[in-house]
Amino acid sequence: MRCLPLHWALGQMICCCNKHGCYHPQVFQARYDEIVKEVSSYLKKVGYNPDKIPFVPISDNMIERSTNLDWYKGPTLLDALDMIQEPKRPTDKPLRLPLQDVYKIGGIGTVPVAVLRLEFSNLGMLLPFGPLASPLSEVG
Repeated sequence: MRCLPLHWALGQMICCCNKHGCYHPQVFQARYDEIVKEVSSYLKKVGYNPDKIPFVPISDNMIERSTNLDWYKGPTLLDALDMIQEPKRPTDKPLRLPLQDVYKIGGIGTVPVAVLRLEFSNLGMLLPFGPLASPLSEVG
């Protein structure tokens, strides 16, 4: 069993149940139902709503519906991933630019490197960097 929580604290999750090819389909269905019941109980205790979490049997049910899982009526893994809601981007808040690395380059000096992940900047745009008194840095 693998659970894939998103890192955006949205409360969205997909639970994947693997190794169903190791069982006869009826045996796996019973095992799958047991896993869903057990994991749902745990998820409820830690604050998730199990009714909103897809439990997806995987191995050959990832992109196309598996013929070995006629009893399973839920989404494939790809369909479940498509149902994940994109997080709201905080475009109304100040830009936070976490440093990825710092290079010390001879003749130039210390060069901080960061990855801008939001899409509201343009090439050549000047952004404040560092303490408030620091000069502007160019996006590029």
